[in-house]
Amino acid sequence: MRLVAVGMAAVLTLGVAACSSDPNSVAAQARAGDRKGFVSGDGTVERVAGDKRDQPVVLKGTTVDGKAWALDQARGKVVVLNVWGSWCGPCVAEAGDLQKVWSTYSHAGKPVQFVGLDFKEGADAGAAFLRSRGITYPSLGYDGGAPVLALRGKAPTVPTTLVLDQRGRIAARVLGPVNPSTLSGLVDDVLAETA
Repeated sequence: MRLVAVGMAAVLTLGVAACSSDPNSVAAQARAGDRKGFVSGDGTVERVAGDKRDQPVVLKGTTVDGKAWALDQARGKVVVLNVWGSWCGPCVAEAGDLQKVWSTYSHAGKPVQFVGLDFKEGADAGAAFLRSRGITYPSLGYDGGAPVLALRGKAPTVPTTLVLDQRGRIAARVLGPVNPSTLSGLVDDVLAETA
């Protein structure tokens, strides 16, 4: 009986040691410090009917290039707000698509404004990422998390994309990466509300 107990203890010890050496385990990712072990959304799309929308979002801050920016500057426009981080793989993957959609609306003269919100990194890192990806719309810096708090829990993961109506109320939300056709459809739907 004692031999069985010793044998079981050895198996358990080896099992625990094997789990802790797995480079994909949560513990190993935390030790690595490369911040890749985050959970992104699954692309779930939520639309909010006009009569069900909360109060307008009050958002202001400093862009990663040091300029003051406030949502009030975009009042009367549909605003696409993308919460991102240069350390977030899905954010990196969608950056070019967001820029293309922004360029399409901008060149067409549509009343649409895109703004990013850089999450959990310094302004220098965020600005470098935007330059490297050719992103031309403004992005707010992390500013200790104040801009994220202004979103009232509506951006629980990165990336998250919010579409705000012309009054600044959240009309749609995508948790996780958004594809260009879905984003354009959401924006077009909100634009059509005042047409």
